Amino acid sequence: MSIRRRAAVIGAVSLGLVALSACEKPTPLATITVGDKTVTTEAASKCYLDGGKLATAAFAVCLNNAKPTQTIKVSAGDTVRIGVDPKIAKNGWLVAAGLSQKTDILTDKTYWTLGEKDSLFTDSTTGTSADSVTLNIIETDGKDAKNYLGVWKVKLVKEA
Repeated sequence: MSIRRRAAVIGAVSLGLVALSACEKPTPLATITVGDKTVTTEAASKCYLDGGKLATAAFAVCLNNAKPTQTIKVSAGDTVRIGVDPKIAKNGWLVAAGLSQKTDILTDKTYWTLGEKDSLFTDSTTGTSADSVTLNIIETDGKDAKNYLGVWKVKLVKEA
């Protein structure tokens, strides 16, 4: 092999390594299914630290200010199915519609179902109904519901 070819190969390999090191590691995924419609989402921006605990202020920003990147329509009587990556399930997770917690901490479960009985579009504190709600999937450390590791968000829109 000539010196030029070796130099070209070394340059290509070096460039490839630099390109790979610039990539962000993808977050575990959460999937929401309603009927035959499915959306998949990564954690909200800056709301996942690959197993590290989110500071209280960062968690509040993730929960209140981060915008969902996916939307799915829900009709009356629909069941909302939530699936999470096994990495999330191993630690523990819970589901909130807006700020209303809908589940206890789920550990070792990669799947959960919310039905109409869960009043997804009703605010539990005021009793008012909304046309849309943000479904928050919150990873915890499994021991304490105040040790948050990540937030995934999907907007649910009530379909007439």
